[in-house]
Amino acid sequence: METGTRDEPGRGRATGDSGADRPGEQVWTGLPRQLLGLRRLLLVMWLIPLAAALGVPLGLFAGPYWALFALLPLAALAWGWPVLGRNWRSWRYTERADDLLISRGVLWRRQTIVPYGRMQLVEVTSGPLERRYGLASVQLHTAAAMTDAKIPGLLPSEAERLRDRLTELGEARSAGL
Repeated sequence: METGTRDEPGRGRATGDSGADRPGEQVWTGLPRQLLGLRRLLLVMWLIPLAAALGVPLGLFAGPYWALFALLPLAALAWGWPVLGRNWRSWRYTERADDLLISRGVLWRRQTIVPYGRMQLVEVTSGPLERRYGLASVQLHTAAAMTDAKIPGLLPSEAERLRDRLTELGEARSAGL
């Protein structure tokens, strides 16, 4: 199902190349490792307090055997840690001659192709935690109601470069419409 090569996540091209140096080859760019760290931090920040909030009252009021239910959030943490790693590795994108291809998913693989001429708006956003980790997301809006083109967790410089490049290509491609 994959075509071309895949760069190591977060180590894609920093230039404005389209990834089409050789015919038929696509250069995939993965997401920075900081996004994985942020997502794992959020997992820990939610599940450790949940385990404590579940275990302490159950241990005090229902008995020590009931307090074992506090292990459920810890089991979810142990399961979620590698799942987040696989999900992070599955995200990638490539700039092709006429469109942007975004691929993601482990079990259910999704590929979104956004033609440059159909883009209406390219948005760069960064929430408080993303800013703390030095990340930004790129959201692509088209005329379609079900636009699902978002690239989360890019370095701000890459997000701005991608925004500028996509805007430039979008204006050039839509000039004939």
